[in-house]
Amino acid sequence: MELYNTKGTCARQIIFEIQDNKLIDLKFAGGCSGNLKGITKLVMGKDIDYIIEALEGIVCRNGTSCPDQLSKALLDYRNNHK
Repeated sequence: MELYNTKGTCARQIIFEIQDNKLIDLKFAGGCSGNLKGITKLVMGKDIDYIIEALEGIVCRNGTSCPDQLSKALLDYRNNHK
């Protein structure tokens, strides 16, 4: 499992697992439960490159959002696991 500490969102941390470049597990610590459950269902099993492109730059407040922070977490993972 990978851990990513978020910045500027209600969710404090993103916990996820990648296998064969696909997101196979995802949990958020904190944040809006319903919205985060919805995001999770929409991205599970998807290629992380697709998720990064789809969610990067979505803004809620503080210049970021939980979807944007997920894209940053996955980008960080991708850049560190090449």
